[in-house]
Amino acid sequence: MLNLAPARRLQVNLQILLRTERGPATSYRRMPRPVALFVYLTALYSLVHAQTGREAGEAQIKDLKIPKITSKPKLEEFLGGRFRSDMLRVTDFRQRQPGDGEAVSRKTSAWIGYDDKTFYTVFVCESPAAQTRARMGKREDIFSDDMVGVFLDTYHDKQRAYEFFVNPLGIQADGIINEGQNDDLSFDTLWYTDGRVTPEGFVVTIAIPFKSLRFAAADVQTWGFSLGRFIPTNNENSFWPFLTRRVNSFNGQLGNLSGLESISPGRNLQLIPYGALGHAHFLDNPGTIGADPVFRTNTDVRAGLDAKMILHDSLTLDVALKPDFSQVESDDPQVTVNQRYEVHFNEKRPFFIENNGFFLTPENLFFSRRIIDPNYGARLTGKLGRWNMGLLTIDDRAAGIVAGPGDPNYGDSAIIGVGRIQREFGTQSNIGALFTDREFAGSFNRVGAIDTRLHLSSKWTLSGQLMASQTKRSNGVQSGGNAWNIDLNRGDRNMYYDLSYIDRGEGFQTDLGFVNRVNIRQIQQFVNYRFHPKSKKLISFGPRLYISGDMDHRNVQQDWNVNPGFQMEFARSTFINVNSGEVFERFNNTNFRRRDSGFGMHSEYFKAVTVDGGMGWGTRINYSPAAGVKAFLGHGNEAQLNLTFRPGSKIKLDEIYNLTRFRTDSNSFVGLATPPVSHPATVFVNHLLRSRLNYQYNQQLSLRLIVDYNSLLQNPLLFNADRQKRITSDVLVTWLLHPGTAFYLGYTDSLENVALMTGTPNTIIRTNLPSTTTQRQFFAKLSYLFRF
Repeated sequence: MLNLAPARRLQVNLQILLRTERGPATSYRRMPRPVALFVYLTALYSLVHAQTGREAGEAQIKDLKIPKITSKPKLEEFLGGRFRSDMLRVTDFRQRQPGDGEAVSRKTSAWIGYDDKTFYTVFVCESPAAQTRARMGKREDIFSDDMVGVFLDTYHDKQRAYEFFVNPLGIQADGIINEGQNDDLSFDTLWYTDGRVTPEGFVVTIAIPFKSLRFAAADVQTWGFSLGRFIPTNNENSFWPFLTRRVNSFNGQLGNLSGLESISPGRNLQLIPYGALGHAHFLDNPGTIGADPVFRTNTDVRAGLDAKMILHDSLTLDVALKPDFSQVESDDPQVTVNQRYEVHFNEKRPFFIENNGFFLTPENLFFSRRIIDPNYGARLTGKLGRWNMGLLTIDDRAAGIVAGPGDPNYGDSAIIGVGRIQREFGTQSNIGALFTDREFAGSFNRVGAIDTRLHLSSKWTLSGQLMASQTKRSNGVQSGGNAWNIDLNRGDRNMYYDLSYIDRGEGFQTDLGFVNRVNIRQIQQFVNYRFHPKSKKLISFGPRLYISGDMDHRNVQQDWNVNPGFQMEFARSTFINVNSGEVFERFNNTNFRRRDSGFGMHSEYFKAVTVDGGMGWGTRINYSPAAGVKAFLGHGNEAQLNLTFRPGSKIKLDEIYNLTRFRTDSNSFVGLATPPVSHPATVFVNHLLRSRLNYQYNQQLSLRLIVDYNSLLQNPLLFNADRQKRITSDVLVTWLLHPGTAFYLGYTDSLENVALMTGTPNTIIRTNLPSTTTQRQFFAKLSYLFRF
């Protein structure tokens, strides 16, 4: 019998959550009854179907036995219709999208084999020359090209698989697929490829050393396995075996590959020594009492060592001694003006991004960019049977530097530890625990959590997490709090649905995580449905709906959001979406009701041009009002445009522009006897522009040029910020033989609209033009991979 008790409890909770509150400043209407009814009925539908057991439609799993070969395959052996008879041929590729189960649209054949040290794959693909997209780009910048791929679940646990992609010129990209997570493309390892465009299409060879993989110590191996082909002009992904989108799993549908015998990754040792030289001239503006702003010059020479050791075939120990944790690649431009919550910047430092999937949980409790200036680090990650583990210890000198010279803890380091363990059970289900600890000068922040992901059926998954934190500050004040979340997810080719609930106590805190809000109880729902017409131009279309609501732990409504939209997918990787919704937000004890609309598009219709952009408009809140002015509503709009030009195989030019604009409207100062300005008035305008040119001379050598412009033009009577203008130029020459062996030579120059006024004390003033160099840096870095 179906248990409806959880649904009845959910009904009561939703009625509480979606009720309205009247704030001190602004009244508003109740959330529309049909919307509240939709929230309840959809949640009830989710609960009912989550209990109905495994659904039909499991994809058929196919088996292959890979042959052992005596010589390495060469690309020339597969030209002109030739092939190797001692390798196993695979031809029955089936579409995952757009046609679920249809035969691949262009003839595709692959051959596989192995020897004692290496796994080999060769692809021979037919493709019209005018529609073949193959560029001599940077490593991992190939996802707009034609590609082929190899997927290896080396533990055959249906949880985690390596992925290796290659474009027709042999340019590589690699990553890891963790079931229930986004692809982790931070993974980099050593493997070998070759590629050639032919009159019929292209041929690619792939050689993956067993030393670059982790797998169980067994004489006879059975792996999960798949081969893929990706055709961007047709929006097409095809695989062997057939991986249907009617099943909400990728790794769970991989084929079974047997025949691997007497292989081992070995207990290999990798050493990557590096040397780095940096020379900088910069404006030091400490902003602390007794420390004047002044121009400084600094030369920094560093040398260090990264070591990687493989233990018991499947555990990896990484040790970094006096490492260079600086990032070579600059951050992508993001809007940081008038943001209520912290903006997330992705990690780009190699030590942290490698194997970071071992530390991921539903709540982001380990955000490595919280670690700013480490001196050493060690990490142990891997898999033993059905157990996954990750341990990390590291220091951070930034804590002692921020304390300042007058502090007794100046020069000390924070000590950081992170531990993660996970146990797999059943079919693609797991349970795990995470612990983080940051300690400095007698203070600490400790977080413990347990989490689970349950594979309920071919379409449904359920995940959840329980967390608790304990914090002691340097002044001796202690606090603590709890948090938990749960997420129910359904996915197939036509419909995607997600229902989540988050509860974070007021005292919950994670110094190492990325949690931008506590004291909240929030429920969210997202659903979209796609129709797939029999058309070569219109691939799919359909509606979508996002609904959320939350309140604090005193049962005061804080937010709700109702945002319906519509999306369309066309051939040649062209996507269009539109949305318009109603938003309620409580900020600084004032209730705001506003509208939000927008559209976005992405198109790779033309081989040499990619267009990506969007626009949003509606009522916005001024989160940073000037002194003496309360937060108010106004009209805002945002525009983003990214144009990518590829005039040749080796050249890529990106032009990026972000505009954010906010101005008052007729309701901004309703109820004020004396408005701070007359209507209409501009609150601020923020421009972000980037020009980025990359020239790839060959697979190893590249030149990258970046010019950024960032300006904030604000009304000081309405917005609390300085007028800013900054121009930054960045030049980088890269020689990347393979991950670990590389040489970088770079130069950065930043100009800002400031001037240093000498005196007692020195002061900084704002000027009209960005004419003062605030940072000029030259750096060189060389590293080399020794593999034993």
